[in-house]
Amino acid sequence: MEKFRNRDLKDIKSTPFGYTLSIIGGKWKMVIMFWLVEYETLRYGELKRCIGQISDKMLNSQLKELESDGIVIRKEYPQVPPKVEYSLSKRGWSLMPILEEMCKWGEENQI
Repeated sequence: MEKFRNRDLKDIKSTPFGYTLSIIGGKWKMVIMFWLVEYETLRYGELKRCIGQISDKMLNSQLKELESDGIVIRKEYPQVPPKVEYSLSKRGWSLMPILEEMCKWGEENQI
């Protein structure tokens, strides 16, 4: 953290920390990633049921962002009705140690 102390706070987005937050930040991205780790591959409806209170618009938006950032792989099967599956990419899996440490912190500090 020492190397960030002399930076202008308005410039946080240009730091490695800011970049990481731009990828996993927000209310639902880490939740989506959690469920994709738990089940490895989920269809859209399964993912929506796991998450619970998320609108279709928000889930679609978050999945598109995760896919464009190379975190989630979307696999579409050419069939009727359409079948789409989501899973974590290699890049997505590389974020798991960070999320595991967050879980560990939660276990140790949950009141």
